[in-house]
Amino acid sequence: MALDDDIRILSGVGIFADFTDEQLRLLAFGAEPARFAAGREIYREGAHADCAYVVALGTVVLYREHEGEAVAVSHIEAGGILSELALIAPTTRLTYAAAETDCQMIRLKRTLFRRILEEYPEAAIELHQRMTQDLYEFLKKIERVAPRFEE
Repeated sequence: MALDDDIRILSGVGIFADFTDEQLRLLAFGAEPARFAAGREIYREGAHADCAYVVALGTVVLYREHEGEAVAVSHIEAGGILSELALIAPTTRLTYAAAETDCQMIRLKRTLFRRILEEYPEAAIELHQRMTQDLYEFLKKIERVAPRFEE
């Protein structure tokens, strides 16, 4: 894919919503293309995570292990991101990911993402504010459903 295509795709991903054109260009320039044939593993649950993947073309299925079986929990299509937490902090993969169809992905390393946030502290501040708001909204949803689980 061309650099401009990668920039367009990245601009539609929520975590990069507040990035400027220049920041998106740097992110796209430092990204790595990755292709996965249908059925191929992208990563395993519990594996070390040092990068995220943005789906450019195709569909990825995410699985969680449950009682020794892989259970599909989500499908990620073009424009979706896998393992975005890996961009921010050392972590492990929470799911097993496999290409459901032939996929073209954009691989983003944590070191690249951090370098952009260091060069553009205003982007880091905006990202922090968005993540705080997302967490607040998530907690409000939990509070609404919590009474259903009380004895």
